[in-house]
Amino acid sequence: MGTAAPPTLDHGGGVWSIKVPIPDNPLGHTLVHLLDTDRGPVLIDTGWDDPASWDTLVSGLASLDVRIEDIHGVLITHHHPDHHGLSGQVREASGAWIAMHAADAEVVRRTRSAEPGVWLTYLTAKLAAAGAPPGHLAPLVAARDSGRMRTLPGLHAALPDREITPGELLPLPGRTLRAIWTPGHTPGHVCLHLEEAHPANLPGHGRLFSGDHLLPGITPHIGLYEDPDDATPTDPPPSSQLRSSRGDPLGDYLSSLERIARLDAAEVLPAHQHAFTTPRARVAELLAHHEDRLADLRTLLATPLTPWQLAERMEWNRPWDQIPYGSRNIAVSEAEAHLRRLVKLGHAEAVPGTDPVTYTAR
Repeated sequence: MGTAAPPTLDHGGGVWSIKVPIPDNPLGHTLVHLLDTDRGPVLIDTGWDDPASWDTLVSGLASLDVRIEDIHGVLITHHHPDHHGLSGQVREASGAWIAMHAADAEVVRRTRSAEPGVWLTYLTAKLAAAGAPPGHLAPLVAARDSGRMRTLPGLHAALPDREITPGELLPLPGRTLRAIWTPGHTPGHVCLHLEEAHPANLPGHGRLFSGDHLLPGITPHIGLYEDPDDATPTDPPPSSQLRSSRGDPLGDYLSSLERIARLDAAEVLPAHQHAFTTPRARVAELLAHHEDRLADLRTLLATPLTPWQLAERMEWNRPWDQIPYGSRNIAVSEAEAHLRRLVKLGHAEAVPGTDPVTYTAR
């Protein structure tokens, strides 16, 4: 009985995708794209650092008559482990260069050099400041104090050796691929615009490798990415913390969406789900979604709430009591990103003297 063929798809014009599995994740897989160039094949993202994922990537390339040793370079849309995880193995096998936006490259360097205990201390204090209950904090405190913890995701991903510069064409002989900076999902997320005629002559301007920025049926997570060494909290932060924050990741994301819509790409090749040909309509849906969510949060903030309490009351894909432990941390981060946007717009403010800090609508 033969082995099933690797899940690959020919998008035409020297572009293919390989479904590289993500273990124990409802997303199922990352679409790793292969781009043919005059100097050799280039990967866009690599997939999760897992033996089964590696085997699928290698066999998928082989089905396209490409050896892993032939890979000339790797373009990383963003630093998340389902995109960047296998980059180190790819480089070891092929000697390929690895390129990433400077902001995400800094996250990778920080992760590689960080002691796990520093991150746990930071995360515990951050969640406490957001109003997380003691029961949620207890496992983090126990892991920090015992010195026993799981390896941080992405710890073994390769350090990039090239920088993706927004607005510039990438040095890929025979191709016209331009980097578009699209922060929000991560601070250094990039989309890659293939400024070449669509092989099927679809109306629009080229094709867009959108990473996680623009997906056909999923709203990307917008959270906070901060440096524990820059401001490691040891006590609950003052009530002005969000008001004085340097970042507005949701605002960055919304602006990035509008930038992508103006490209008017003929087709979008995302890193999850499937390719699609309606980028402007999808951008409009996402802009409307976040406008509605911000309006809903203003209604919730008629009563002062901590970021944790706000996250508990926000609409997710399942009830709060069914959200796994780690996903709650991500949800609180997203709640804080939305709070930052409301504060910046003047639609919410911190309540003076509250500890942990609460926010109310204006």
